[in-house]
Amino acid sequence: MIRVTALALIILLLAAIGLPGLAMPGSQAVGQYPDAAEAREALEAARQQQRNARARAERLERQSRQSEKTAETALGNAALLAARVQQSEAAITAAEAELAIVSAQRSTLDRQLARKREPLMRLTAALQTMSRRPLALAALQPGSLEDVVHTRAALSAAMPVVRKRTEALRGDLSRARALEDQRASSLRNLRSAEEDLKERRSDLIALAQRERIRSQQASGGASREAERALVLSEEARDLDAFVGQLEQAGSIRSRLAALPGPVLRPSSGGDASAPAKAPVPSPTPSATAPPNRYILPVAGTVVAGFGEASVAGSRTSGIALASRPGAQVVSPGEGRVAFAGPYRGFGQIIIVEHDNGWTSLVTGLGDVSVAVGQTVTAGSPLGSAAASRPEVTLELRKNGDPVNPLDHLR
Repeated sequence: MIRVTALALIILLLAAIGLPGLAMPGSQAVGQYPDAAEAREALEAARQQQRNARARAERLERQSRQSEKTAETALGNAALLAARVQQSEAAITAAEAELAIVSAQRSTLDRQLARKREPLMRLTAALQTMSRRPLALAALQPGSLEDVVHTRAALSAAMPVVRKRTEALRGDLSRARALEDQRASSLRNLRSAEEDLKERRSDLIALAQRERIRSQQASGGASREAERALVLSEEARDLDAFVGQLEQAGSIRSRLAALPGPVLRPSSGGDASAPAKAPVPSPTPSATAPPNRYILPVAGTVVAGFGEASVAGSRTSGIALASRPGAQVVSPGEGRVAFAGPYRGFGQIIIVEHDNGWTSLVTGLGDVSVAVGQTVTAGSPLGSAAASRPEVTLELRKNGDPVNPLDHLR
């Protein structure tokens, strides 16, 4: 009877502690999140960015269907693809955060299971030794029959306790299997988002290249303007002076564009003394209004706010965003590209002129996909973030004075 009871206990314990453990391939926690709390914050932020990008893409899709102008359609399609790229990037970030959370939970559960398994394994070893002992040998030893009775009573009392403990252990292992299923789902979402990103980014690169060529062909003076901007960038003593010079040039260009065209000579049959009627200018909502729609240029985390003290002691004139390596960078608002290219100490930068004296400066890009003179809208692709330790900065200026861009997001 002792042997039967011991064997039953052994089978029960082996069934519990012999179930698959947690050391599954790829179950290590994602390294970029130090703890689960930070991973949850990143997950919530990524999901919000994913929702924002999806909403922007759907709005651009509706506008593209309603637009009858070819140029507006091309501009909207580029912004639409850029929004889809940012949506895929946010989906990847969300999947990575989910994996980090699951990995942290699995690691904690693994440690708990290790502590619970150790005493059960010792008990299993003792019961295995007892089950191998011949019953005849036990009967020949002095006091063996009395020991048999006591052992049987002890095993009968221990059986409910063992069952209860192994039941809890089996529950933990079921939770481990559920976590593994959740991890597999997150991995599938990650792979799917990566495939979408690869396809969308390829389409966007091709479309942006075509749009840049088309814009250069449509604007004959763009190359000369780009050369002048390059000369100014080399002559300016610092970035602030460079932006100021570009703003001044843009103001002059806007005033020239606003001048009325030549007055047509009256026809021979008309009254030569009658004054020609000047065209009535269309009213504008405000001569100082900021861009109608203004967004962040890249999906990421704000690591430096407007007006914060830098390491050198000066105050920042914009905000800095930490993003994914090679993340899609878009135009924060509608306008015209005044400069696109490298600038000493700032990597690749882009300066966008908006209406009413507003200017946006985007720095820290790894590469640019627009050219000087090109028209952009809020969400148009500008390029991508750096491949290593990316940090994209955004400055918004009104007539040369820095303002907080976060106050104008809409």
